[in-house]
Amino acid sequence: METKPIQLLYTDKRIAVCVKPAGVLSTDEPGGVPELVRAALGQPEGCVKTVHRLDRVVGGLMVLARSSRAASELGKQVQDNRFHKEYLAVVHGSPAMEGQMEDLLCRDRQERKTYVATEPGKDVRPASLSYRVLGRDNGLSLVSIWLHTGRTHQIRCQFASRSLPLGGDRKYGRADDDCDIALWSYKLSFHHPETGEPMSFACTPPPVCPWDKFEEKLEGLS
Repeated sequence: METKPIQLLYTDKRIAVCVKPAGVLSTDEPGGVPELVRAALGQPEGCVKTVHRLDRVVGGLMVLARSSRAASELGKQVQDNRFHKEYLAVVHGSPAMEGQMEDLLCRDRQERKTYVATEPGKDVRPASLSYRVLGRDNGLSLVSIWLHTGRTHQIRCQFASRSLPLGGDRKYGRADDDCDIALWSYKLSFHHPETGEPMSFACTPPPVCPWDKFEEKLEGLS
């Protein structure tokens, strides 16, 4: 299988930071991000491990480990909430300028879809995020989002449950939406797994629909 090129923002002997293309799996299988990173490094048999995931349809920043020890250390940071992720999204509607969303989420594995639950139960887990509106345009809002938990489809489900579906999200939103899903992994902050040095990376989405409606705001984040 021919591999697609992937953009590497930073590499050393322990980690690689890349921009995941939308439509590519995060996990280590044919055509997935680890395989693409190995190809970009010129090390097709090299150690490259996924330590956090993005939905297949979502693009943006990922950090991968280049050793088992680095993977273990970064995994601990994820579990201990010392690995910070900020997302950008374009949503339909006009949420309050800033806020927090707290829900119980239930994952339907057969439907491969997440729902808001009304009470605790089997496979029901708490979910929390904070957000801030960065701009509005003709019924759309550009928001930055900080996850406090990492549930499957959390951002997509929590916003859609409040009648604020993400642009282009035909699974949780509008079937007539012509854009690709407007969710992007914008910023990562963590400590280097070997040196302990604080590291932070940011990358804004490409100026395609519906991000192109907020080009000036996005340029200000670069």
